[in-house]
Amino acid sequence: MLTGSPVLRFRYFRQFVICLNTQHCMNVALVHDYLVEYGGAERVLETLHDMYPTAPVYVAACNAKGMGVHWSRLQHWDIRVSWFGHIPIMNRFISPFRFLAPHIWESFDFSGYDLVISSSGWFMCKGILTRPETLHVSYIHHQNKFLTYYETPNDWKKNSLKRVYAHVVGPSLRTWDYIGSQRPDVLIANSHETQKRIEKYYRRDSLVIYPPVDEPAVSLEEKLASTKGYYITVSRLTPPKHIEILIQAANKLALPFYIVGRGADEERLKALSGPTITFMGQVSDTERNKLLLGAKAFLFASKDDEFGMAPVEAMMYGVPVIAYNSGGVPESVIDGKTGLLVSELSSEAFVSAITQFEKNPYAPYVKEAYHRARSFSVSKFKSHFVQLVNHAVAEKHHHSPAQ
Repeated sequence: MLTGSPVLRFRYFRQFVICLNTQHCMNVALVHDYLVEYGGAERVLETLHDMYPTAPVYVAACNAKGMGVHWSRLQHWDIRVSWFGHIPIMNRFISPFRFLAPHIWESFDFSGYDLVISSSGWFMCKGILTRPETLHVSYIHHQNKFLTYYETPNDWKKNSLKRVYAHVVGPSLRTWDYIGSQRPDVLIANSHETQKRIEKYYRRDSLVIYPPVDEPAVSLEEKLASTKGYYITVSRLTPPKHIEILIQAANKLALPFYIVGRGADEERLKALSGPTITFMGQVSDTERNKLLLGAKAFLFASKDDEFGMAPVEAMMYGVPVIAYNSGGVPESVIDGKTGLLVSELSSEAFVSAITQFEKNPYAPYVKEAYHRARSFSVSKFKSHFVQLVNHAVAEKHHHSPAQ
């Protein structure tokens, strides 16, 4: 029973209520594969850091220059880089040193934390070691595609030396990846597509929480009034994104097409591009949002993308999406309503879809895309994530030995 003055009792009660929300009363750490380039996974990390602003962020490596214009939002974080990340040259070429991932992640000490949240992709930070009393929640962006024979940014299956390397390091790394996947208490998948892959490769159940997408203060009327005639894509310029197919389609239709993003494929893609195609490079969020607001449609040809945040970011502005029907994309893009799904990964198929799109009434696509995107807002992500963590904390406490 609380004693003391009414004011003091109120303060005790208020503190008790606040501590019912675990993010306010637990010692929390965030873990992310690395911070060397910016994409959808890094947007999720930013939201997690917004939820847990005092939490340190553990990474394998960090490259401020590689993060480009986005680094300004992260530069004041408490970022803790692994021993690997302090080795000159090596930390700029992470992919060849993937065999060190087990040693990198197992070298961190998380013994002082009540809650550890890992944001895990191909570099497998889900494999960290935590104490039994620590709750480890891992948000899985995707499984390691290199180890599961999916397309990868470096297109390793077409290079004989990389194939030899894969056969040498693959078996042991695949075993460790499986072992590491058993370590988190809770696995969260970013889509039902990822959930299926977690079950297939890791033999574990998972819960789905879609990634957070910022909801802009833009009305439908403003979108329709701002729309111009150009098409757009926002993407890393790497082979699995198949930007070349979009370029070929735009060339055939003489379509004004803006490409936002950078990547290893940039020079090759520029060589394929006709006069109606503009490479915007890496732009600020403000400039990207302005480009999305004016776009007539968003083109997306990524293969096996687990979710695809970029199409949803476009739909937040009421931009219809024409996308390859692959991976988790159908979970957000509804064929014939928020845009069109293309059944074949070819420029001819995209030409056909764009031609059909141009013939259809535009406003209904805009309205459907706009309202559909609100299902993936930052507020929904935060609400679902906190509910899950609170439930997991209660479950862990219930099953822990009596103190």
